[in-house]
Amino acid sequence: MSVAAKNYKLPADFLWGFATAAYQVEGGAQEGGRGPSIWDTFSHTPGKTHNGDTGDVAVDQFHLYKEDVQLLKSYGVKAYRISLSWSRIIPLGGRNDPVNPEGIQYYNNLINELLANGIAPFVTLYHWDLPQGLEDRYKGLLNTEEFALDFENYARVVFGAFGDRVKHWLTFNEPVVVATLGFSIGVFAPGRSSDRSRCQEGDSSTEPWRVGHSILIAHGKAYKVYKEEFKPTQKGVCGITLNGDWPEPYTQTPEDIEAAQRKNEFAISWYADPVYLSGDYPASMRQQLGDRLPYFTKEETALMKGSSDFYGMNHYTANYIKHRKTPAPLDDFIGNVDMTFTSTEGVDLGPECESFWLRPCAWGFRKLLNWIYKRYGYPIYVTENGCSIKGEQNLPVEEAVNDDFRVKYFQDYLDAMLLAIHEDGVVVKGYLGWSFLDNFEWAEGYATRFGVTHVDYKTLVRTPKKSAYAVKKWFEEHIEA
Repeated sequence: MSVAAKNYKLPADFLWGFATAAYQVEGGAQEGGRGPSIWDTFSHTPGKTHNGDTGDVAVDQFHLYKEDVQLLKSYGVKAYRISLSWSRIIPLGGRNDPVNPEGIQYYNNLINELLANGIAPFVTLYHWDLPQGLEDRYKGLLNTEEFALDFENYARVVFGAFGDRVKHWLTFNEPVVVATLGFSIGVFAPGRSSDRSRCQEGDSSTEPWRVGHSILIAHGKAYKVYKEEFKPTQKGVCGITLNGDWPEPYTQTPEDIEAAQRKNEFAISWYADPVYLSGDYPASMRQQLGDRLPYFTKEETALMKGSSDFYGMNHYTANYIKHRKTPAPLDDFIGNVDMTFTSTEGVDLGPECESFWLRPCAWGFRKLLNWIYKRYGYPIYVTENGCSIKGEQNLPVEEAVNDDFRVKYFQDYLDAMLLAIHEDGVVVKGYLGWSFLDNFEWAEGYATRFGVTHVDYKTLVRTPKKSAYAVKKWFEEHIEA
């Protein structure tokens, strides 16, 4: 820790804790009236996930939520970020479909348990698990009008059911991942791509941009519902959470500097510019994509602009970015750049993790906090940040809990955040580490662990790791009494 970071403090109301998502931890897939989601379908399709792993049981928070809340309490957290399973609340998903009272009751129980233990629920409406009923009915996110209307209805149901107690809302989690991994590469649900060796259906040149457009319109409608119908009495805040890595120029040539900026605009500004800035897409995207990128009507632009009370930020890593001299292929979604972890001097950004895309690089976090705050000017909640450890899944529990690699990651990143706040003037109001529990890591199944709590996937026994208490200690030392 730097001397400066050691002496800086966060305000007493700084919101910190850990995060999870429904399909990754909940389980109870066929219990309590829940309907299937696209991730149930995808994970049960042979060859789509590591080892054929599914979220049928996951880590069974559906049954073990009281135990989990007590564990969170022992970690000293002020907040716990969860997501709601849309198909647990409205099993078929649509605006004319019945609401499931058992689903409402489950989340009431979880929210009440958190509040009874002094933990604020930070709730995401959509963390990738679209009801399969809507995928079957009208191709889900590819049908902007229908999807937006059904999401608006779902949001209204949820705000009405839980908003008297939930004061922090997120509409969507990482829409860029939904659009690109689900509809360009095809490695996430619903698994669409132009690559016929991987997917039977899909058009990588157009579908990601249509899906992104659907998400933005749906977000705007949900935010409007909250602002006009619920916020005046419930007094909460509502936003969206976007992910982004720091793009460091490979060289200081104008071409690489511009390429790094373009990478940020494709990854972040695709969604952030319409919501926080202009109500429209970045010029760099329009220049590359032309009419493949949808257009907003004047009414939609007005709906988008200012449709968030804060900036939700998911961040894990950094890359060196090189300008690509050849024209962008039709399936490109990163701004026609090349990415590497290795500098011109042959030095890696950071050590390898289990996740191939992740290298610890805390200075990149500080730079991205600055870039986001300078461009958009909204207070930031860091809604995900964490790392996997290479080979951790092969360790016995007594070794896995000594996760010094993760301890260092969190300490370095938290120090970087503190310096961004105090030395750079960035406004950060909360931090939620990923993840509270080892869990179902989407296509990677149970082979990759991000948790500060070890989970034995056979017995579901939870064991705290060193990192859980290291994060607790860091916040105890840095939050004003």
